[in-house]
Amino acid sequence: MIKNYSYTRFNKTKTNNIKTGFANRGMGLENDINLANEYYRIHDIAYIYKKPTPIKLVKVDYKIGLIKEAYFETPSTTDYNGIYNGKYIDFEAKETTSKTSFALSNIHKHQIDHLINVKNKGAISFLIVRFTILDETYYLSTEKLEEFLKNNERKSIPINFFKEYGTMIKVKYAPRIDYIEIINKLYFGGNNHDEEKN
Repeated sequence: MIKNYSYTRFNKTKTNNIKTGFANRGMGLENDINLANEYYRIHDIAYIYKKPTPIKLVKVDYKIGLIKEAYFETPSTTDYNGIYNGKYIDFEAKETTSKTSFALSNIHKHQIDHLINVKNKGAISFLIVRFTILDETYYLSTEKLEEFLKNNERKSIPINFFKEYGTMIKVKYAPRIDYIEIINKLYFGGNNHDEEKN
């Protein structure tokens, strides 16, 4: 049954045994979030999924079922969405090699607009940003992102803004990146999601 499922199989995967070198950092945050989402689903905590990147097909040989030419289109919204505790969840995850700031050019304007729009309709929306060289990952609510954009003309968000107005996501055993724990503290009175299930 789902409730008795052991999390140990995640610890036997190759990705968890590889030290994060510079070449592996590009997929590190995405892998951590995907594993967290799988953990949430297995333990019936939340149902959050990565949206597939839309692909534009240009040339297809339908006789043999072969795609000869295609390209990735710009995603129309954000990376992840789903539901937790009766609330719609929507967020974008990004990594930066900068030690001092997160460049706003890393996120498209229509993605920011989407985060603001769903937040205004009652969703919990946010950014997860990893500063890879510092090995620090932050949760930044759309409310704080919007506040920064309204009050600043900078083209990047300084790391000190994340430290002051965001929440650092501490690395844990299972799940490694537990962003639901932060959502609980900010929106549901701080209850641990494991305690809620008991």
